Amino acid sequence: MAYIGTPPSNAFTSLLKQDFSTSATTGYTLDHAVNNANDIALFINFVRQEPTAAYSASGTTLTLTSATASSDDMYCVYLGQALQTVNPPNASVGLSQLTATGTKDATTFLRGDNTFAEAGGGKVLQVVTATDETERSTTTTSFVTASNTLTLNITPSSSSSKIYLIAHTNCYGSNSNTNIYYTIFRDSTNLGSSADGMLALHKPQYTTSFNTASHNACMTILDTPSTTSQITYQVYLKPTGGTGYLNYHNGKSVITAFEIGA
Repeated sequence: MAYIGTPPSNAFTSLLKQDFSTSATTGYTLDHAVNNANDIALFINFVRQEPTAAYSASGTTLTLTSATASSDDMYCVYLGQALQTVNPPNASVGLSQLTATGTKDATTFLRGDNTFAEAGGGKVLQVVTATDETERSTTTTSFVTASNTLTLNITPSSSSSKIYLIAHTNCYGSNSNTNIYYTIFRDSTNLGSSADGMLALHKPQYTTSFNTASHNACMTILDTPSTTSQITYQVYLKPTGGTGYLNYHNGKSVITAFEIGA
């Protein structure tokens, strides 16, 4: 029959009966778990026993006050099985019905372990980029900044964040017999090797009439600064001889930092 209003939260089903093989004992095992003695009606020799006085029940354990004999007839009827809960209607469950921990808001989700947590694992938190079009050079054979070239400042929002760096540089060497090494520093820390940095250009000058042509090179690295203070990333270079250049003949270099949430 049709009705108006919220569907009922309970449904009814048939009662269940269990027969026992008796012996001289007080302990028996129930086929279905119950909360207490009131969930079953126990009969011994066709006489109903008083719950809690003649027996106790919890889970699947039935305990009698007095031991039965092997000639006794004993059975029980599961009263608790007469009522069962059906699926709740849509939109009928609120936070007060949940045991979830954590804070529910627009930035969290409910995990499989019943806790509210923020989304993470690779989320880009911020992007900072810088460009440099000024021709810069150095003759120093140890890593230097070449007149403060291509520098970027970023302040991580979390000490657990990682910084993914991409540096695209325009490079040139004045000596056809020299190598030029490039790297990225985080403040005073070289993120490449101390000897060869992150990128090596072998004799980057053309020895033909096109000896003024520059080269494009790219460096990438995933850094773990472990800080929430401002840090500076900067491209350093060193030639093994002659002069090493960035942005030679109107070239342009770019460095970009992506903060990745842990």
